Order: sequence, then C-alpha cells, then structure tokens
Amino acid sequence: MGKVVKVSGPLVVATGMADANMSDVVRVGPERLIGEILTMNGDSASIQVYEETSGLGPGTEVVTTGSPMSVELGPGMIENIYDGIQRPLEEIMKKVHGNNLPRGVEVPAIDPEKLWEFTPVAKAGDRVTGGDVIGTVPETPVVLHKIMVPPNLHGTLKSVVPAGSYNVKTVVAVLTRDDGSDVELTMSQRWPVRVGRPYKRKFPPLRPLSSGQRIVDTFFPVAKGGTAAIPGPFGSGKTVMQHALAKWSDVDIVVYIGCGERGNEMTDVLREFPELIDPRTGETLMKRTVLIANTSDMPVAAREASIYTGITIAEYFRDMGYDVAVIADSTSRWAEALREMSGRLEEMPGEEGYPAYLASRLAQFYERAGAVSCLGSDERSGSLTAVGAVSPPGGDLSEPVSQGTMRIVKVFWALDASLAYKRHFPAINWLNSYSLYLDSLKPWFDENLGRDFLKNREQAMGLLQSEASLNEIVQLVGKDSLSPNDQLTLESARMVREDFLQQNSFVDIDSFSSYDRQEKLLSMILSYDRLCREAIDKGAPAARLFEIPCRERIGRAKSVPAEEYSQVYADIAADMEREIDEVVRKAGEEL
Repeated sequence: MGKVVKVSGPLVVATGMADANMSDVVRVGPERLIGEILTMNGDSASIQVYEETSGLGPGTEVVTTGSPMSVELGPGMIENIYDGIQRPLEEIMKKVHGNNLPRGVEVPAIDPEKLWEFTPVAKAGDRVTGGDVIGTVPETPVVLHKIMVPPNLHGTLKSVVPAGSYNVKTVVAVLTRDDGSDVELTMSQRWPVRVGRPYKRKFPPLRPLSSGQRIVDTFFPVAKGGTAAIPGPFGSGKTVMQHALAKWSDVDIVVYIGCGERGNEMTDVLREFPELIDPRTGETLMKRTVLIANTSDMPVAAREASIYTGITIAEYFRDMGYDVAVIADSTSRWAEALREMSGRLEEMPGEEGYPAYLASRLAQFYERAGAVSCLGSDERSGSLTAVGAVSPPGGDLSEPVSQGTMRIVKVFWALDASLAYKRHFPAINWLNSYSLYLDSLKPWFDENLGRDFLKNREQAMGLLQSEASLNEIVQLVGKDSLSPNDQLTLESARMVREDFLQQNSFVDIDSFSSYDRQEKLLSMILSYDRLCREAIDKGAPAARLFEIPCRERIGRAKSVPAEEYSQVYADIAADMEREIDEVVRKAGEEL
C-alpha cells in the first residue's frame, strides 16, 4: 500500500510502491479510482488515473492489484457499449439510475449471471493446446462464440461439462497440465491490453475488404488484415466515412472505438446500428458490433487505454477465425491524451509537444492488424483490419500524427473539405489518396472480376489526372478552345466523378455497391469514352456525342435496383453503341 504525494490532473505520484510493477493497475483513494502505473523510480510510482481526480490529496492510500490493465473476454461483448477501460455503460446507467458516469463505480465487463447455451466440441482425454476450441455458444444469431483454451496453456482435458445453460464464471472444463496440476477453464478469460495476442504466423493480405464504397473498393482498396487511415479537416466526413465502413464492410465483427469524439456521434451510432439491416445476414448491425465510447467529456487518460481495449477485443474474435474490423475515431484525440500525460510526466517534448515515442506507439497499434493463422490444433485463419481516422488541426497533413500514420499504413484516404462542401461524398480526394495493396490484390481481382478491372481503374485514374491538368487551361482560355478529344476527356472525367465516385448514403440502392456492379458501371462509362473517341476520329462533333440519350441514362444507372442492374446496363451499352453510330452517320451525311 502506498501514499499519494502529488496530484497533477490525471497524473498521481505515490510513494511506498516498492512491491508494484510497471503497468500494474492500482486503486486510488477511498473511491477506489482506477489507475495504471506509468513509471517507477525507486518506491515512487507515477500513476495515470482513468477517472476524475478532483478531491484527491497527499496522504491518500494507493493499493496495487498486482496485474496489468486487462480486458475480460467471453460471451456477452457483442452488442455491448463500453467505456475506454471496458466498463459497460448501460449496466452502469442501470446501477446508478442516471446518465453521468460516477467515479469509482465497479461493474463487471461481462454479466456474470446471464446464462449461455454451451455446446462442448471437445471431450475428456483430449490433448489440447492454447487456442483450441472446447465449446461453442450462440452469442447472437450471426456470431457463434468459440470458447478457447487460453493461449499460454496446454495439456489434457480432465473433464468437460455436458451441453447446457451456464454463466461465464461456471467451470466448463478442467485441464491437467504436463506437470500434473489442474487448471479450471471458464467461458471467460482475461488478457493484458498492451500485449498482442499470439498467433501461429502472419500472411500477406491477399483478399480485398469490400466496403460497398466505389472510390474505396475500385480506386483505393484495403486488404483484409490491412491498415488504412482517413485523414481530413473538421467537417470533411471522417466519421461519416467510418460509419459507412462499419455498416457495409464484409467482415464478421466490427469493433468501433469512439476515442475523444463528440457524444452526439456515438449517439448516432447507437440509434442507427440497431435499425440498419446487415445485407449479408439480414439481422441488425448491432448483432456483430462492439462499441467503445470514450467521448470528449470523459477523462482524457482513458482515451489512451480505449484504443488498446478495442484492438484486444478484436484480436480475441480474430483468434476464433473471424474477419474483424477495428474502426478508431480518432487517433489524433488519442495522441492528444499521450501528449497531455507526457507533459505531466515532464518528459522531453518532441515535435509540436507530442512525446518522442509517438511514432512507435502508432506503429504498435497498427502492427497488431494482419491476416493470421490462429493458434490451435485445427487450421483456422482470421484477419484484423485497422482503420484509423486522423484529425489534423486545420487539415495540415504535415503535423506529427498524420506523418507518423502515413509511414505505417498502406492505404491513405485523404478527405477534402472542398469536396464535402460541394456535397460530393465520400469526400475522398482521388489525387492525394493511394493504396499500396493493388499489387498484392491483383490476382484476386483478375480471378473474380476479370483482367480488365484494374486496367479500367488505371484508365479512369488517368482521366481524372488529365482533367486536373486541363482545368488549369480551361480557367485561362475557356472550355470551347480545347480540342474535341480534350473536351471528351473533361466530360468522361466528370462522368467518373459524378456517376461513379459520388454516392448517396440516403438512397438505399446507392449506399452500397457490390464489386460486380462497380465493375459493370465503370466499364460502361469507359466504353462511352472509347466509342466517342472513335466517333470523333470519324468526324463526329463532340457536342452531339454529349447529348445522346444514353449519356443521361448512364448518369442514372447507379440508382437502378440491385436485381435489375445487370440487364439494364447491358441494354444501355447496346443503345449507346447504336446512338453513337447514328451521330457518326449523320455527320458523314452533312459532309
């Protein structure tokens, strides 16, 4: 037991802590506030307190728990909403009969009384190792929770309970280690948040994450098990983009971390997700979602923990063999919490006051993503995709958090406030964004969408880049002074921008676009460009080619119902060819 000698906001210094270790969780004061030891100097410990410290003073008692900051993993996490240190907010609200989070409140992360239908898949006498599945629990209609042997254990099962209803604290199996000692296994386990969960091996990411957003899937794809960043200034649509990824990505589990963001944004998630129907399962999105809410009015120190809490929960579901996405909104607020604690610790500041270890902490977070072969005797693979928003002050991407993130992640979706103000969503700037997964995903695209898919992508990108160059000329001399081919380039690029890249999330048909639909829509736009160029070479006037009826039909093609688009697109392509031939014929007659 130690005594407080200094209080500086969320930082508390205590002496008499010789028995404690770095990263130990401690309880401070009569209200038993949760804290974590950051540094040790002799018997003096600097403690990061995850709750409001007003009222604490010198002489207050500090007790160490002897274990690091950990999360409880087991059935009951899906559909739950936690704060940054895995306290269930809904259960706390019921306990305190109010909307404010009181200090020192202690509520189990997983309901210890709720009964779950456990079905054993292993039997007494089986030899098991860490990661082996001993039973299953249908946690929600879409998530089969696999009860696994903790990673650091192996031995022989001495007993396994029969199928039935049990709570998470019930001993469902007894494992006999090689040294003869017995270990009781329950349906829950604990894991320290700052330590990545182990796996057999990591694979290169080879499958794309389908988000239903055309600019993401076609132009700047992220692989399952990959990393991506969404940087952008205030009002450019970072949160809207992350909500879209959480809603429509083809993953089994979503862990959404609201780190230092506005409370109304988390409220939007809580209101929308129970009402939104998952297109893959037919159930509501909450049936596969874990929410971690550490809003801007909550203690700043807990922001730092929320990122690790979320990714540890995600790793646990990855170890079951699921595809998991971690959506962190935003890592800039997390970095601000790091900066504040670093300043109170009187560490040497780095660039813009951030600690010198900012880049390494960012890397530690993103490196926990990946496509892996899971622990266990059976062959099981899972993936964890990490997507983090970055909120640079004033939209300045040269600031340390943006630069540190760009060095680590392989996909960069640069949001542009000017596009957002024009009501172009997703407001991703196609000239500043990039994806480094295109080469590794090429075999998948070639096999599933044809070899022309990536060629069409490159051609569309070429049109957009040419448009940027031509716009400078247009501003000087006007559009009419351009050659017919250059005028066609501007028209085709506008079609790519407005008819392909722009999506309307308020229209159900357009809010999600499958890969097959994306491929057909882009092919149709580029076919228009190709046929028009051939017609111009034959003397057809560009103005008439822009006025053909199919030009307007292409503009409305993205609103065609999902069950009809294939036939409608084929009809448009056939009519387009006929109408362009008619323009060429008339031009020939006039000559």
